[in-house]
Amino acid sequence: MRDAEVRFAEHDGVYLAYTVFGEGPVDLAVTGTRFPIDLMWDLPQLAAFMDALGRMARVIVWDPRGHGASDPIISDRDARFEVFNDDVHAVLEAAGSDRVTVFEMDAGPYCMNYAASHPERVRSLILVNLRPSLPGLRQLSPRQRKKLAIRLRSPERLQLENPRAAHDPVVQRWWGHAVRLGNTPEGTALNLEIGARLDLTPVLPTLRTPTLVFHRRDDRVFDIETSRTAAADIPRARFVELPGAEHDIFLGDTVPVLTEIERFLREPETAMAHDRVLATVLFTDIVASTEQLAAGGDDAWRHTMDDHDRAMERLVAAYRGRIVKPTGDGILATFDGPARAVRCAAELLDAAAAQGITLRAGLHTGEIETRPTDVTGIAVHIANRISALADPGEILVSRTVVDLTAGSGLEFDPRGEHHLKGVPGNWPMFTAVPSS
Repeated sequence: MRDAEVRFAEHDGVYLAYTVFGEGPVDLAVTGTRFPIDLMWDLPQLAAFMDALGRMARVIVWDPRGHGASDPIISDRDARFEVFNDDVHAVLEAAGSDRVTVFEMDAGPYCMNYAASHPERVRSLILVNLRPSLPGLRQLSPRQRKKLAIRLRSPERLQLENPRAAHDPVVQRWWGHAVRLGNTPEGTALNLEIGARLDLTPVLPTLRTPTLVFHRRDDRVFDIETSRTAAADIPRARFVELPGAEHDIFLGDTVPVLTEIERFLREPETAMAHDRVLATVLFTDIVASTEQLAAGGDDAWRHTMDDHDRAMERLVAAYRGRIVKPTGDGILATFDGPARAVRCAAELLDAAAAQGITLRAGLHTGEIETRPTDVTGIAVHIANRISALADPGEILVSRTVVDLTAGSGLEFDPRGEHHLKGVPGNWPMFTAVPSS
């Protein structure tokens, strides 16, 4: 296994370093190691851990975009969740894998989003040190984030994260080498900025896959109770409290970890409906359509609407969305990524304006139930209510959309809290700021 070849998967001109080893009965996609795969076999503890996984499963490991041997992130057009989802698809296709158990070794937000958005590809989830949000990062200035990025590479950080292994000279040398090659200080600071904006709490209840969550009792980086509480919000999660203080799951006593993983992978897969997915729902509405019809007449309005419909179909398809149905004066569409949905909405408004039509749009990300000709669920109702609140020419979005577009370069202005008819509580709203 230690001679496993590193290959490259490609997606839209971006190349991702990955490797495959092991011959177990299930595919296990491992991410979140924080260290380059080229160094994976150079630390005895990590090599032994990976060897053990390879005896249980066919293991697929890759360097995420911007890490290790994979290409850097050179565009801010897509949110990090969308980038991660695209990259997972590319790696799984290159590795010839249709359905996997995803094992994220640290925090878990990206894999949770992927599993909720693409349940047809994810058999089950294994998460470590589960964190749906990182509120402690929100008050840091850019300068403070840069200083923290440097501290994350220091020997003192190793002592904090893995106190019992930190005195091992082999671990010390390898860890210092690995964190320096894993990412640059600037890249780490950017990840901290994005982490400060993330909040996956609304995604937890939408996870339908069986989920195994690990956390060591005396971890000094993330407290165990936050992890336990988050796991309780995942419908099919089992939380495993482990002894020890090692933050990295492959250090310390790994016997109970590997035992639980092996048991989990051997559990028979239960039939699951894949018609419930996490998606971004878009509603558009033509402002004052009755007045425009009366002013121009039936024939002129019909030609205008035909052109409008063709433009809508072309743009939604270009952003990998799906028009579910027309809604009389607009459309209902769904997308697998919120940043793509917001950018599509902006182009839809611009294309309509060029035809003399004023649109409003509303978006929300949540769990929907897909049907051949329709979608249902509370997320659909919320998006519809948000659209009704939007001003002419405005794209109004929920807080969830804002959180899940972190790293995309999109900007939003707060629009206050609103009550949505039929939906409990008050909902913060945000207006998408047009790009300059």
